[in-house]
Amino acid sequence: MRKAGRHHVVVTDQQHELPYSKGLMASSIMATGLAPARAFAVAEVIEERLEEQGRTSISQSELTDLALTVLRDEVGDRYSESFSKWQTVNRLDVPLVILLGGATGVGKSTIATMLASRLGITRVIPTDAIREVMRSLFTEDIFPTLHTSSFDAARLVRHPLTRSADPVIVGFRDQASAVAVGIEALIQRAVDEGTDLIVEGAHVVPGFLDEKRFHGEAVIVPMLVAVDDEESHRSHFLLRAHESRNRPSERYLDFFDNIRKLQKYLKSMALQHGVPVVPSYNLDATLSQVIDLVVGRAIDATKQPATTKGQNQ
Repeated sequence: MRKAGRHHVVVTDQQHELPYSKGLMASSIMATGLAPARAFAVAEVIEERLEEQGRTSISQSELTDLALTVLRDEVGDRYSESFSKWQTVNRLDVPLVILLGGATGVGKSTIATMLASRLGITRVIPTDAIREVMRSLFTEDIFPTLHTSSFDAARLVRHPLTRSADPVIVGFRDQASAVAVGIEALIQRAVDEGTDLIVEGAHVVPGFLDEKRFHGEAVIVPMLVAVDDEESHRSHFLLRAHESRNRPSERYLDFFDNIRKLQKYLKSMALQHGVPVVPSYNLDATLSQVIDLVVGRAIDATKQPATTKGQNQ
């Protein structure tokens, strides 16, 4: 509830004037990893400082400086420095596209959802959804490997295999190659619309997407999530079964050896193409590492004039 006599403070930039919003500020602060309740409390302190100063308007850059000061005073340098880094992401003049790959059961969907919340990204697309759309376009007779799970595509491979070829990998590659066309189309749409995007799924395979095609038009951050410990990976499916009645663990555990084989393949592709591998053993630690990768790529992008604001102004 607002105190008596409290007035609105207008935040200005070169093009817009908007009233200060604790909710929006709290969302920005949450990107640092601060808990929602604490982030909202910091946003309230910022509002109080504005009231104390008798401000009726403040520029966006001044508000950022004030937020940094309050964060430093209230929660410490770690969150202040993290907030400062996130401003680099906000200054990008092109869409941010995060490609989150990994074998089935490593926690990609959970990480993607939490990452989207921290970054304020509203568009999160699983590659299974892309595959479902493509299945409606191509019958099983035309494109059989699209019509099964990534770890079970081996049984639908039709073309002859060499003795050294692993049908599990060959079937998966067939499926992933097809889905990659859909992923590139989604990235192109994000570029055209200027919207940020997270694509997550087993079909995000390092080397299968032509990232250079979007150079200067989007900041693309690819990464691979992996669970190295076999028993920890197995336990993820048991936990998933408890959380969703429609995803029983038996099918995944029956194909667990294939899933582990695909993870090994994905990691080899990541190494070959210089894509970072993020270990998934603790959700908070994994999310923190993912955020660091996103921030690092954004900072690199701002050093390239073509991807920063003001270039065409």
